Amino acid sequence: MPDDKIEIENVNIPGRTERVDRAKYMAIRTALLTVLPSEAPGLKVADAKEALLPLLDDDLFPRGKTAGWWLKAVQLDLEAKGVIKRAPHKPVHLYRHGPI
Repeated sequence: MPDDKIEIENVNIPGRTERVDRAKYMAIRTALLTVLPSEAPGLKVADAKEALLPLLDDDLFPRGKTAGWWLKAVQLDLEAKGVIKRAPHKPVHLYRHGPI
């Protein structure tokens, strides 16, 4: 039976990992990497959320419920892994950086 959990990191707490739902993580990860540009300044987090919501499966995220929490969890994990970066702008802007 495949593992329905995935271990994620947090760029703000190096060395700490957490296990979360694999299907929800992968859905947000795929959608986020689809909408983020590959160069700075990137997208504001709120704009990224708005852009990725239509890409989410309604079975996993009915009416976008909990998508904001998942977006933050995936964002921090992908930052820790070097897949996305923050541009030096306020508010936070994200863009794709490393290997997908």
